[in-house]
Amino acid sequence: MSINKYQPHVFVLPEDDANRQIANGFILNQNLNNRAIQILPPAGGWKIVLERFTNDYAATMRQYPQRMIVLLIDFDESEDRLSYAQSQIPSDLIDRVFVIGVLSEPESLKRDIRKDFESIGKALAKDCSDKTNELWGHHLLKHNQTELERMISNVKPFLFNL
Repeated sequence: MSINKYQPHVFVLPEDDANRQIANGFILNQNLNNRAIQILPPAGGWKIVLERFTNDYAATMRQYPQRMIVLLIDFDESEDRLSYAQSQIPSDLIDRVFVIGVLSEPESLKRDIRKDFESIGKALAKDCSDKTNELWGHHLLKHNQTELERMISNVKPFLFNL
């Protein structure tokens, strides 16, 4: 099933397969309008996520003003990763691009909470639909709070059937 480019929709560009599996778990939430979300193939590195966004998706976002994109990257314990990533996003698109991910890498979160990647995604979606912060409040995810709040105000109204 393909998305309607003229209706609000979200692309998710994951860094790697672990992030793709988390995104897949997220879209399994029954309250989610999964016809409005598309998970793109893993890029193969956080810098490649930024390159692919700039080279392959920025122009089409201007063509389709209802399109938003989540850049799902590992932060690799880098304090400046978010600001660097945001600096690569053109100013006319910044309100529709969200950069989130695990503070270190998804494998660390998986070990810490003893859940597989898909279950992590399901738990994150449940937090969003239930308006809770159980997993989003985890020390490897809480750095996403500002981006999450931005994302919820822009994406949640059409993405979740609540």
